[in-house]
Amino acid sequence: MDTEVLVLKDPEDPEIIDKAAKVIARGGLVAFPTETVYGLGANGLDERAVAKIYEAKGRPNDNPMILHVSSLEMCERLVKNIPKEAKDCMDMFWPGPLTMIFEKKDLIPDRVSAGLPTVAIRMPSDRFARGMIAKADLPVAAPSANTSGRPSPTKASHVLEDMAGKIDLIIDGGSTEVGIESTVLDMTVKPPMLLRPGGVTLEDLKALLKDVDVDPSLLGGEPKEVLHPKSPGQKYKHYAPKADCLLFGGNLKNIAKEVDRRIRENPDKKIAVLATEETMDFYQEKPYLLLNMGSRDHLEEVAHNIFDDLRHCDEEEVDLIFVEGFDFQGMGQGIMNRLLKACGGKVVLGL
Repeated sequence: MDTEVLVLKDPEDPEIIDKAAKVIARGGLVAFPTETVYGLGANGLDERAVAKIYEAKGRPNDNPMILHVSSLEMCERLVKNIPKEAKDCMDMFWPGPLTMIFEKKDLIPDRVSAGLPTVAIRMPSDRFARGMIAKADLPVAAPSANTSGRPSPTKASHVLEDMAGKIDLIIDGGSTEVGIESTVLDMTVKPPMLLRPGGVTLEDLKALLKDVDVDPSLLGGEPKEVLHPKSPGQKYKHYAPKADCLLFGGNLKNIAKEVDRRIRENPDKKIAVLATEETMDFYQEKPYLLLNMGSRDHLEEVAHNIFDDLRHCDEEEVDLIFVEGFDFQGMGQGIMNRLLKACGGKVVLGL
């Protein structure tokens, strides 16, 4: 299959929106930008089209997908009921990086929900994404547009690396804004349960809702729905670079000393260190690759950069990656969730 790439200069370009919508409508696959990461989209009501996503990504069959909608009316066509708490969240956070889980109607194929009676729904704020969905007049099933388990794509070049020859069309809309996937909130339980942190933080949700529960997998543990997770990113190792990756937590100067020691102990290894603006000068033993993830005072910048940095490590074919950790607060919670998954839970704490 030849994969076509179209560069998007105007997010509301009617010709590109129309072309992408037609590919979706005929059962093809389109990689497209959202405000979080690039999605790999197909007609969410076409079981055969959705099966192509699983095949292109090498995605496990019990990993459910998110349906992207362009309007509240489209969402209402797909779910049985919308609780008041969900409507409040829609008013506050939609369109935007919040996915909510509802009881699904029968028109949604089991392939989308991985056999579950629930479905995850999101309305992206990206103008192209929403325009394409509206033009197709179909909910678009769209996990991240990467090979399953690899760092999520935040640039079209990342998508091309993983998906060239596997999908019909890539829309190059430049770098994504948020850089990590959407927050996932389960609205089928009381209180609502946070299954995956993202651009909408736990603090944001608690400011609006009376109570929010948190799934243990958020911190790298086992999810409450271990055998059949409701949300992408709960059960499997995700976001992983090719190299072994180790996450460090504690005093930042002590982290630098420990990383220096490990660099000295591995003179024959190509080592990458993912540091921050505030700590770049702490490292005395210069690694093969020293990357600045961003400032600790601006964690949105770090979230924007982490997947690109992990893919840069792949490009440089490093052997080991050492990553600084962050506090589990605000956006730091989403960053740490991704880093814990990327490192397969391998953490050095208490430094």
